[in-house]
Amino acid sequence: MTYFNPLFNYGLEKFCDACANSGIDGLIIPDLPPEEGSELEAATKKYGLDLIYLVAPTSTEERIKLVAERSRGFIYLVSVTGVTGARDKLPPELGAFIARVRRVANQPLCVGFGISTPEQARQIARIADGVIVGSRLIQLMESGDESVTLIRDFATELRDTLDKPHGIQTQNLL
Repeated sequence: MTYFNPLFNYGLEKFCDACANSGIDGLIIPDLPPEEGSELEAATKKYGLDLIYLVAPTSTEERIKLVAERSRGFIYLVSVTGVTGARDKLPPELGAFIARVRRVANQPLCVGFGISTPEQARQIARIADGVIVGSRLIQLMESGDESVTLIRDFATELRDTLDKPHGIQTQNLL
């Protein structure tokens, strides 16, 4: 995941070649809209990389269809309007948003932005194909000398929670 300007300055072909040779499978460029992505799409295809676009709850049906046509690998669903960051609860309309995208997309749908607890990840895993946790990990990395232990413990709890049977009561997202 990176922004487009550093990639552009490095050189699209050179960057994609370096990614492919480093074992990277795909790119998420949050500030690159699909209307402006054709040059990078060509380079990623040439080097066997997936280019993953984002859609938000405010995306129009036209935008969702465009992203579904152009995204490779999966589609990144932004769970909330606004900026990323850990949140206390998931938006109640998230299930409807996922269903709206699923009607037009064949790719796996992965949800990110604002997912900060294992239980939130578990709720999303029930209705989406993948869960993206970023801001919470960054917070833990910035916590000082104990960051490695905190990250390990959080990742273990996250995995354990996702692996539990689905028999518990959760927030209604549909």
